[in-house]
Amino acid sequence: MTNNSGKIVLLTGGSRGLGKEAALQLAKSGFDVIITFQSSKESAEAVVEEIKALGRKSSSLQLDLEKTVSFDGFVSNLKEILEKDFGRNKIDALVNNAGTGHYASIAETTEAAFDAMSSIHLKAPFFLTQKLLSLINEGGSIVNTSSGLARFSYPNYAAYAIMKAGIDSLTRYQALEFGPLKIRVNSIAPGAIETDFGGGAVRDNKAINDMIASNTALGRVGLPDDIGSVVAFLCSEDSKWINAQRIEVSGGIHI
Repeated sequence: MTNNSGKIVLLTGGSRGLGKEAALQLAKSGFDVIITFQSSKESAEAVVEEIKALGRKSSSLQLDLEKTVSFDGFVSNLKEILEKDFGRNKIDALVNNAGTGHYASIAETTEAAFDAMSSIHLKAPFFLTQKLLSLINEGGSIVNTSSGLARFSYPNYAAYAIMKAGIDSLTRYQALEFGPLKIRVNSIAPGAIETDFGGGAVRDNKAINDMIASNTALGRVGLPDDIGSVVAFLCSEDSKWINAQRIEVSGGIHI
C-alpha cells in the first residue's frame, strides 16, 4: 500500500455524513485533510479534532457552494491555511463532496430549487475545480461525487439526479483536459446510504431500508464507511491507473 504521509486532501462538505466519514478514512490512510463547511463550524472543528487524534494535520474552512463569487476569497484563504498550518503551497487531491438533496416531482419542482441543485452540484464543482487547478500537484487526484440515481431512476429525484449525470460527464472532460498535468479525475456514485441525507429516510424508515436492501445484491443498505474507503483509495497512488471512470459504490443495486 502506498505511503500517503504528508499528502494533503481538500474535501468539501466534511462536517457530517459521507464527507465526515471520507475525511476520517483519508486520515486513517495517512493523508492530512482540509475540510469545508457551510454553516456548522462547530461540527467541522469536531471532525478536525478527530482527524488530529488520528495523528494527522487538519483544518476547516467556510465555503458556500452556491456563491461562486466567493471562490476567489476561498482560494486565498486556502493558500494561507496551507502555508500556516501545513508548510505547503499545494494540495495533492480534491474531493468535490458537498451537496444537498431535493425531493419533489418534476411537476412540483420550482425554478429556484432547480437552480440551487444546478449551482451546488454542477456549477460549483466546475468552477471551484477551475479555481483550484493551479494548486493541485502534478500526479494528483480529483474525486467528484455522482449518485446511483444517475443510472437508475426513483420518483421525485429528477432535479438532483440529472445534475449528478452531469457530474459523470464533467469528470470525463476534466480527465481529458487535466491529463497533461498528470491529474486523474474519477467520480464515485454512492447508492442509498444510511445517513441524515434526505431527512434520514434510508436510515430511519424501515420500509425504505428493506426495499433497498431487497434490491441490492449484497442484501443490505450502504453505510458511510463503505464510501469513505473508496474515496481514500482514489486519492492515493494505489489507484494511479484509474482515470475518467464512474465507480458506483452501491453493493450491486438494481443490477
